Amino acid sequence: MATSVAAIAGTALLSGCSQQKAPEKKQPNFLILMSDNHSWNHLGCYGDPVVKTPNIDKIAQEGVRFTNAFCSAPSCTPARASMLTGQDIWRLEEGANLWGTLPAKFEVYPDVLEKAGYLVGYEGKGWGPGDTEASGRDRNPGGDQYDSFEEFYNEREKGQPFMYWFSSRDPHRPFRRNGGKKAKIDVSKIQVPDYMPDCEEVRNDIADYYAEIQHFDKEVGGYISLLKEMGQLDNTIIIVASDNGWQMPRGLANLYDMGTKIPMIISMPERFKGSRVVEDFVYLTDLAPTFLEFAGLPIPDYMTAKSLVNILESNQSGIIEPERDFVVTARERHAYVRKNGAGYGGRAIQTKDYLYIRNYEPEQWPAGDPPLYGDVDAHMLQYPCPAKMYLLENKEDAAVKPLFDLAFSKRPAEELYDLKKDPHQMNNVAEDAAYQEAKNQMQEKMNKYLTETKDPRVVGGEMKWMNAEYYAEMDKTPRPSQRSIDALGLEEEYDYNEE
Repeated sequence: MATSVAAIAGTALLSGCSQQKAPEKKQPNFLILMSDNHSWNHLGCYGDPVVKTPNIDKIAQEGVRFTNAFCSAPSCTPARASMLTGQDIWRLEEGANLWGTLPAKFEVYPDVLEKAGYLVGYEGKGWGPGDTEASGRDRNPGGDQYDSFEEFYNEREKGQPFMYWFSSRDPHRPFRRNGGKKAKIDVSKIQVPDYMPDCEEVRNDIADYYAEIQHFDKEVGGYISLLKEMGQLDNTIIIVASDNGWQMPRGLANLYDMGTKIPMIISMPERFKGSRVVEDFVYLTDLAPTFLEFAGLPIPDYMTAKSLVNILESNQSGIIEPERDFVVTARERHAYVRKNGAGYGGRAIQTKDYLYIRNYEPEQWPAGDPPLYGDVDAHMLQYPCPAKMYLLENKEDAAVKPLFDLAFSKRPAEELYDLKKDPHQMNNVAEDAAYQEAKNQMQEKMNKYLTETKDPRVVGGEMKWMNAEYYAEMDKTPRPSQRSIDALGLEEEYDYNEE
């Protein structure tokens, strides 16, 4: 190396040229456009033939689309906490739960960027739902809250870089009434997944969900127009992503694909080549170190996530970093839906071939205690959730019962799915003799990662999420809607705090 440097220096002197530093790249802005409870495959650019998302599709055409992007947890609060800290949820104590808190000792990238001179803010949910005050913080971990991008931008000083996070409510339930019909969604073309009944009620429910996504797409278009008006489009890295999967049976609060796999598109044509599709396994959590590296800031050692800068600037498609061949996801307590607030802990590892899940409390109901099964859709059955209601009302029907069991019944301690043969993860082969070697390899790989990242469920230590406070008191005594009471013979109120 020394000889090469000397040779270069000598050449420069002989040619009469002085050495010049390469120009430093300008700190980019960051704009996150996030949907809420939206699975990866429900966008035009991801191959959905029904939902129309022209604005997001254009960003994908100009940017990098990730086909194996996952959230850290299939639950809003921990997924967002993980994204903000760059850490796996089992390292965040009470931050692993829905409606919990994120202790102030866990640094978040908005604070790091702000200290480095960025203007930082968010609109919508940000981190949550949860209690910020209980964490010891004086604001939401997402930064200062604004009512609009324009309000935020007006506070920007000339030349100041910014990071803005727009967190849409779409397509979170409850959906707009008759949204699919108003949006003229063709229900006959909807591809109903195998784990759900193919019936009018479910098709219309999915159509209403698609209408919510199309509304989000219009919001995305509005933000892109604002960037152009502000003259900031060329120097802004745009991220379109969801926080976790869709709010349907076997989606949200589940470690299956439909709960953890998300759309993620990153675009900045001025800085990296677009029209690319990347197959590496990546996390929403990887955004934290990515932002810091793009901003020219050091990546803290405590972050378990890895920067995506090399992938984004590689100008390549397909598999770019071969070591990114798996993800590990997790869940602890989602909603308050079991006696005394019990959670349902699990860890999962996914590769291109298999999904392995370890359920730590198989004696509990994974979807919440019957008859409300509150970790699915409407946790109290307090608002319309047609797909869930269809399964509950028809659970004794021979064609529906297997699908009801997949969504609501208790599960074994171990699950293994052959993703090539069973993409919807319906046939658990964990006890099949032909799959024992594959299961052992997945177990070993997952345990190695959990050990390296100090998961208390594997290495021991206090699991502060186990009996942590749940900051939504009304959820502890759920009251179903009258329609649900009449249809299912429910009580008017339930008490999860009973001994």
